Amino acid sequence: MYASSAVRARLGNVVARRGFSTTRTQLGSPYHYAEGPRSNIPFNPLTKHFFWRYWAFMVTGFGAPFAIAVWQTYKTK
Repeated sequence: MYASSAVRARLGNVVARRGFSTTRTQLGSPYHYAEGPRSNIPFNPLTKHFFWRYWAFMVTGFGAPFAIAVWQTYKTK
């Protein structure tokens, strides 16, 4: 009785253990993109004109809805 429960317990640990593994991303695939810092923005922050490009990007994205709302308000019917 003790031997069978010991074997069952030992096999249970082996079966219950999951084999997690990681693989290297395949950069040739169209579904895998470069990862890491500064890879998800549309400009290179290490350039000389980063400050101006950043603020142009932010002003355009945040200001466009307000500019469109003002334009729609003053538009003639």
